[in-house]
Amino acid sequence: MFEADGPLVGRTADLARIDRFLEGIARTPGGGGPLLLLGEPGVGKTALLAATTARAEHRGMHVVAAAGAEYRAQLSYSGLGRLIAEAAAAQPPADLGEALSVALGHRDGPPPDHGSVARDVLSLAARLAGHRPTLIVVDDIQWLDPASATILGDVARRMAGFAAGMLCAAREGTESFFDHSGLPIHDVRPLGEADAHDLLERSFPALAPRVRRRLITEAQGNPLALLELPIALDASPRTATALPERLPLSRRLQSAFASRITGLPPATRYLLLLAALDATGDLDVVRRAATGRCGLKHLAPAERAQLIRVHEPAGLHFRHPLTRSAVVELATSDQRRSAHRALARAWQEVPERQAWHLAQAAQGPDERVAALLERAAGVIAGRGDGPAAVAALLRAADLTPQAPERARRLAEAACTSAHLSGDLRDVPHLLDTARRTAPGADSPAMAVAGAAYLLNGSGDIDTAHRLLCGALTTRPAPYDPADTGLADALHTLLLVCFFGGRPELWPPFDTALANYPVPPVLLAAARRTFADPARTGPSDLAVLDEAIAALTHDPDPRRIVRTAITGAYLDRLDGCTEALHRVVAGGRRGEHIAPAIDALFLLGNHAWLTGQWEQLQQAAREGLDLCEQHHYPMQAWVGKYLLACTAAARGHHGTTRTLTDQMNHWAGPRRADTVRAYAAHARTLSALGQGDFEEAYQQATLITPPGTLPPFASHAIWTVMDLAEAAMRTGRRTQAQDHATAARTAGLDTLSPRLKMLVHATGALTADDDRHPGFQDALAVEGGERWPFDLARIHLHYGERLRRARARAQARHHLGTAADLFEQLGAEPWADRANQELRACGTPARTAPRPAGAVLTPQQRQIAALAAAGLTNKRIAERLALSPRTVSTHLYQLFPKVGVTSRAGLRDALKRLDQQ
Repeated sequence: MFEADGPLVGRTADLARIDRFLEGIARTPGGGGPLLLLGEPGVGKTALLAATTARAEHRGMHVVAAAGAEYRAQLSYSGLGRLIAEAAAAQPPADLGEALSVALGHRDGPPPDHGSVARDVLSLAARLAGHRPTLIVVDDIQWLDPASATILGDVARRMAGFAAGMLCAAREGTESFFDHSGLPIHDVRPLGEADAHDLLERSFPALAPRVRRRLITEAQGNPLALLELPIALDASPRTATALPERLPLSRRLQSAFASRITGLPPATRYLLLLAALDATGDLDVVRRAATGRCGLKHLAPAERAQLIRVHEPAGLHFRHPLTRSAVVELATSDQRRSAHRALARAWQEVPERQAWHLAQAAQGPDERVAALLERAAGVIAGRGDGPAAVAALLRAADLTPQAPERARRLAEAACTSAHLSGDLRDVPHLLDTARRTAPGADSPAMAVAGAAYLLNGSGDIDTAHRLLCGALTTRPAPYDPADTGLADALHTLLLVCFFGGRPELWPPFDTALANYPVPPVLLAAARRTFADPARTGPSDLAVLDEAIAALTHDPDPRRIVRTAITGAYLDRLDGCTEALHRVVAGGRRGEHIAPAIDALFLLGNHAWLTGQWEQLQQAAREGLDLCEQHHYPMQAWVGKYLLACTAAARGHHGTTRTLTDQMNHWAGPRRADTVRAYAAHARTLSALGQGDFEEAYQQATLITPPGTLPPFASHAIWTVMDLAEAAMRTGRRTQAQDHATAARTAGLDTLSPRLKMLVHATGALTADDDRHPGFQDALAVEGGERWPFDLARIHLHYGERLRRARARAQARHHLGTAADLFEQLGAEPWADRANQELRACGTPARTAPRPAGAVLTPQQRQIAALAAAGLTNKRIAERLALSPRTVSTHLYQLFPKVGVTSRAGLRDALKRLDQQ
């Protein structure tokens, strides 16, 4: 959280005091304890915290950091929650304690008293210190929420005696709920004249001596003032005469900014207030809002004072955030409301901004404004800005006169927190407030938020199912298609039913969907393509493909993720990857955590199927980190499933066993059958790789019985070839052939090229004829090289059959291709199988992948270049007068030569070849 920005000037004595404090932490018993840094704004407290953090980490200490934030809405215990989340990110605690868990919303219970919460925090600090010395760092404690500040003050006085310390920083002279009576205090003083001169000399070497002396006098040793004020001046010697005659800089930096603002003309201060409250930097908005009162020419004094920068034609920026804060604080409440009303008029063409300013101008409940703001929250959420959408909904609730409507909006805020912003811990507080506001009131949003909290708390699928079904049955039919809350409830119920994986969960969903006059098309398609893909029809595929095509410019992360989920089982993620990467980028900015987790795992899923297993590892690990940081364990099982499958394919069978044991341990008592199917799939792959075909058969039949693709067993379509292979290898030919027939009868080959490839290969694998054409049909599928692991397995099976039929030359070709692909993927057990078959054909086994610099034929080079440019096999074939099958054959032959497993790596691989 705190990063050092170069060496500190004039802080030798301060750093010596901090070093003594750190040394004391490691001395137990009797070590540890608190230290409070007090000083004026801008004096360098945060810089000292950064230096302390670096020193502590260099000593091998575990540092947990958090900070208060001005002007940010603070829920009770939110500051403490950030601190605990930081601690858990590096050293997950076994148990937070009952009081702390309730306070942070991790479990239900009566509100705990502060003493109990403080004891739990102290116990957690002691456990962390038991692993290694621990430093808790809290900046700007004056801006912490009252509950967190009170608890941390209590903890600070009681933490001596073990290897942990608490270093806090606060502005002197400010009121806070952090009680520092009796705590050791270190005053951070302004710099002396010599040090101030040194700082200016280092930072602004071109300053004229007279200007430098004047600044040292005016800044009174405040480092931030010394670094900011020179920017307001011309570096020429005559600049000193342009300084205001009186610029009283108090000992507090905020006062320095305030004094510069109070000397401005009223019209200028009004324009600054408009700009500060608008915060977009749009000069045209300020101009429209000020119409009839003043013009933009009145900004000139603020420009000359270097409080703002104006970039024509339309940009206005405050030079320092404290300037904006000071402008707002210096205005009276009437002035602020008047400015917000003017800004609302200026933003009348943008309803969500207009609504926000109207809400800030309101003095009491106002349903019209609350309704506008709620609609604005929907627009903001559609752009993916979860925190802003939640803030708008909470303000709308504040302005709502009727208790039931106020409760509904609070529930909407809880729902948005859970499914967009990633603030799952806020959900219990918001729902509790909603229920107290209007006892007995209910809404789909309340059910959605409650279900999300249940699923990620206790993992209670059945209770979440009952909660959602209950909310849906209370809504009058037919449903209003414009009621987004109902659609959200159904999307959530879809996922609950999916993870439950039991047919009896689905009838209430189907009943609710039938209550729409015209069901939402994506939701209706997902009911088949995601929940029961084996029964997907052409119309569903058309809807899905149209929805994916529309993602190019879609800003809504929820719709992007829902669309990708709808197409995941039918191999449609190729068309979603760009949009999913946008969702991940927004998550990294903190705008929408929950969709970003889903997006990462969907990208991991795509990487698994397309052989980009290093990318899979990165995406899954990042997603799992977010799950842990934001308390989304339910979503984590998808990431663990992907890691378990990759580990199985690469022969890391212990990792697969550990991850699948975790899945089964969690899923068993919760009856989460899909999570158990995840585990069975990974174990099937692991067993196949080890040649334990009986175990593979037993695991595969946990997903689906042989010869059938039962309703709602989504995962069954991905394990068709696995089950058939295991059945054939264990002498269950009839079951294997029945399963191949079931896949063909269900029309899986019409759903995606990859499934078509698998259906053809499964038919050939289970046939009595060793020369069955199904293998050739599978290898001829357009774009088959996009799925290298599946492709390599088909080559392996085909090569095994050809060797058995004594067609050794043909067998060697397919077995060699399989070995190359497996080796490129790092799928060692499968590469070993291919090499064993090669030896049986009289060919030495491959000991390493072919060199990346192997020579390509001219035709292969042409094909590789066109494929890297994004052309399909069909278009390449048309351009080169070849058949698509020939193009496909060349591609999977050249991939091992250039050291890639899919088209995604071709461009870089060809670049490397050009440089050799």
